[in-house]
Amino acid sequence: MSSVRQEGKDKIIFVTKEDHETPSSAELVEEDPNDPYEERGLILSNGEINWNCPCLGGMASGPCGTEFKDAFACFHYSKEDVKGSDCLEQFRAMQECMQRYPELYPQEDEKSSSKTSQDSTEESGANSTSASEQDSNTSQPDTESTAES
Repeated sequence: MSSVRQEGKDKIIFVTKEDHETPSSAELVEEDPNDPYEERGLILSNGEINWNCPCLGGMASGPCGTEFKDAFACFHYSKEDVKGSDCLEQFRAMQECMQRYPELYPQEDEKSSSKTSQDSTEESGANSTSASEQDSNTSQPDTESTAES
């Protein structure tokens, strides 16, 4: 027989093997495709932008949310052959806003970030070589110093 215990905000349910053998009587509720609160994805079925989509990572609601929305909407609705080429002003305004909040929107220079990752790869390679050289030095007698003396 199952038992239930409440610990703070958590409810702990212990079940027996017999409880698991009985088929579930839970009824699943089908999603309503017309429910506006159940919209998922970036672009809604009517073609509008879902500004509440978690995929935007809060960009639409931060201090540069208005600039982000203007630039993103311009790009989304752009009819130009090179999509978004008519949105340079909106993207420039968004970039300028983001530069005013470097703690929220850190900027990475592509050259320095790729150089940094390359340097760290070289460092880790050098460290592993040093470690293996140290291991071989400690496990074998130092033949050079004995040969010189």
